[in-house]
Amino acid sequence: MTPLRLVIFEDNNDFRESLLHLFRFTPDVEVVAAYPDCSGVRNAVAQWKPEVVLMDIDMPGTNGIEATAAVKEVSPTTQVVMLTVSEEEDRIFQALRNGATGYLLKKSGPDELVESVRLVHKGGSPMSPAIARKVLQFFHMNLSAPQTAAAASQKSLEAEDEDVLATGLTPREQEILEALVDGLSYKMIAAKHFISTDTVKNHIQGIYRKLHVNSKGEAISYALKKGLAGNR
Repeated sequence: MTPLRLVIFEDNNDFRESLLHLFRFTPDVEVVAAYPDCSGVRNAVAQWKPEVVLMDIDMPGTNGIEATAAVKEVSPTTQVVMLTVSEEEDRIFQALRNGATGYLLKKSGPDELVESVRLVHKGGSPMSPAIARKVLQFFHMNLSAPQTAAAASQKSLEAEDEDVLATGLTPREQEILEALVDGLSYKMIAAKHFISTDTVKNHIQGIYRKLHVNSKGEAISYALKKGLAGNR
């Protein structure tokens, strides 16, 4: 039987090597390529035509969430499994919206990683238990929420925030934009939200893209003009 083709995008050299070693002894999976970043993700997918991609999120340059969308544009049948340390809800749902079929934490065991690659190739959606719980909680909240006066009030608040929603900013991006307006540095924002400075930079790039601006000053100016910085 022809082994399924797997491509890995992971910037941590040691972890990438451990994945290569793991799949080297998995006869039904062939790692056809492994990359430290996503700068050439479109070309890589077009060249190798992988059935499955293991995708880190926090990488220099293009992050894994943006790269996932690129993978699906080039090869809609390629299945993308996020492999990351991030359990942030907005990042989970961003990745799923961009076409990811699975979401695993890096603390997953070797057997779980191998079985997840096989499972996604067979049509499944592997997720680490902690991630699956967050996804279920999200759907339970949205499917079972009663249409009470409180819900109506929430709709009213959402209408007031029409400009924010129109930008497509995630809750975390909105928080970071407000922090920029408050004058916080990247390091201060990272400490405030318990994330890395690289993650802050990735979020800020997303903010620039969605607001159609090119600098922090332009983003702050836009936020103040459109009332995106909350009630200060």
